[in-house]
Amino acid sequence: MRHISMVYGVVFWALIGCKTTQKVTDTVDLNLPKQALYQNIKMDEGLAILTGPCEPSIAFNLQNPQNLVAGSVLNNVYYSQDAGRTWTKKLLKSKSFGVYGDPCIVNDPSCNFYYLHLANPDGQAYAGSKFLNQIVIQKSTDGGQTWNDGVGIGKNEPKQQDKEWAVVHPTTGQIYVTWTEFDKYGSANTEHKSRIQFATSTDAGATFSEAITISNLEGDALDDDKTTEGAVPAVDTDGNVYVAWSVNNQIHFDKSMDNGITWIEDTVIADQTGGWTQDIPGIGRCNGMPVTVVDVSNSPFKGNIYINWTDQRNGKDNTDVFLIKSSDAGATWSQPIRVNQDKTLSHQFFTWMSVDPITGYIYIVYYDRSPYSDTQTDVVLSVSTDGGTTFSSECISSSPFTPNPDIFFGDYNNISSYNGMVRPIWTRSENGKLSIWTAMVKK
Repeated sequence: MRHISMVYGVVFWALIGCKTTQKVTDTVDLNLPKQALYQNIKMDEGLAILTGPCEPSIAFNLQNPQNLVAGSVLNNVYYSQDAGRTWTKKLLKSKSFGVYGDPCIVNDPSCNFYYLHLANPDGQAYAGSKFLNQIVIQKSTDGGQTWNDGVGIGKNEPKQQDKEWAVVHPTTGQIYVTWTEFDKYGSANTEHKSRIQFATSTDAGATFSEAITISNLEGDALDDDKTTEGAVPAVDTDGNVYVAWSVNNQIHFDKSMDNGITWIEDTVIADQTGGWTQDIPGIGRCNGMPVTVVDVSNSPFKGNIYINWTDQRNGKDNTDVFLIKSSDAGATWSQPIRVNQDKTLSHQFFTWMSVDPITGYIYIVYYDRSPYSDTQTDVVLSVSTDGGTTFSSECISSSPFTPNPDIFFGDYNNISSYNGMVRPIWTRSENGKLSIWTAMVKK
């Protein structure tokens, strides 16, 4: 999350004591237009002045896929007990650490959910001495209904910790977390740097290892193309951990073959033309940071590593979605595969990926403008059933929306899948309001 103003921080903390439970059942008419094949469900809506909801994350309960949990900026949490048809909303609180966006939701083999986010214990964005002083993880043992106060990860004051993501080992439950550490967030001082950090928990999130730096190359601290950002970890069934991130118009890759204890020297595996910060009309800012996932299913593609991102190699007016894959633990990589199938000069952006842990199918969700000559925007789902060799794509949003560049729109969407059940989650902007949506996709 590239950080919002102190004004919003004050408003947020003033509202934190308000009523926090809300039943959300708003759905689109089931007689959908031709472009939408799946029921769209509105999970939340808020006034733009409050900067949110946006940056959604979602995860299935892998032991009970009727139960899903989601989160959005700044401190929203949602849970469903009917596979995502209806949702209950609450506000996440942490007395010890505060809550400041960048939500990441993951689930472990024991049905525990984890909500990772940024810290703001002083309650004053930018002004507080402890703003972004660590990454926070909060745990729910009841399907997202209640949460503990949380545990801090990577505290290293006065350095600041930002843009975290996590993955859980599918059988042991070990949690792996990566993020960006800034010497001073947003600083133009050339002595201030950024780097990729890693920590892990072997006790269901009760404690975490000391953070270590896994990137060999440091970036600047400007939160732009020359900053090391976008680290999303992936783990295979043998405990091999894989991470990719962006810096200097390139995708860097690192791996650990011993559950994150030691790491090889990171390597450049792909170009990212135009860098990870991309200009998209109608969007105040947009990033195309890489998403890394490994196939843990028993499909023929088990163990494949996939990395998904967007860049502008085909022109600044033609952002596209790409995928590369490795079948040998990251030793070699395919050439970039263009995921979106359109033949237009248009923008496809804000991509995220899920690999079904049962079927091995790849699902990639992103915004798409190929049918339009203006900034109207659809949501598209691309699916590969052959290990990323080919993709089929379809629009999953019931109607287009036109974003407002003056409204903070967030930095990402998300998607989760389990045994053919697919739940993309995205932000929509309309009439000065932001809303969070999912679609009832079954493949």
